[in-house]
Amino acid sequence: MFQGATALSLDAKGRLAIPARHRETLAAASAGQLVLTAHPHRCLLLYPAPAWEPIRDKVLAASSLNPQSAAIKRLLVGNARDEVLDSAGRLLVSPELRQFAQFEKQVWLVGQGTHFEIWSDAGWRQQQEVFLGMGDHSLPPGLEDLAL
Repeated sequence: MFQGATALSLDAKGRLAIPARHRETLAAASAGQLVLTAHPHRCLLLYPAPAWEPIRDKVLAASSLNPQSAAIKRLLVGNARDEVLDSAGRLLVSPELRQFAQFEKQVWLVGQGTHFEIWSDAGWRQQQEVFLGMGDHSLPPGLEDLAL
């Protein structure tokens, strides 16, 4: 279970050091095989390969003739890259994906249970402001009775 948000820095080669507290769990869940892809909200998604495969298969089963299905296939599957952590626990983020997500030096690794979102600093701050701006209407249907 991946949770929490951590500010991290990309190195000069575009590598991201995965925090030690997540490395062992990520390695166990992935058998060393990771998938990094684009998300429609302009962040990146990092999945252990076994968690990504059913999502990929569901996306690929959709009709290529439907414009929305074709667009999501191009985004999610077309940008998907098989990755591994190097011996120092770093993940290489390709220049194309860094450009897509508008990454600069600082990024945010955000646990989402089975996977991570990786946000640019500006993108993550914007997401926080959007949520805070929702006020009393911040809980979607099905979560109205959530007690914290």
